[in-house]
Amino acid sequence: MTRTNVELDDEIVELAMRLYGVRTKKETIDLALRRLVGAKLSTNQALALEESGWEGDLDAVRDDAPPESA
Repeated sequence: MTRTNVELDDEIVELAMRLYGVRTKKETIDLALRRLVGAKLSTNQALALEESGWEGDLDAVRDDAPPESA
């Protein structure tokens, strides 16, 4: 593991910490990076996303969805 010093926007970090229920900046950054590269979320992390306001058509974005007829 590497130690890296970075400048962060405190407001966005604090918002992320509240939204995802993480306690430290390190946990917040780790969660963000894992989500960025597509790592699987834990059950608690997935539940934290529940009712996050996303609206859309899951069938339209799934790879196995049948193509729409023209």
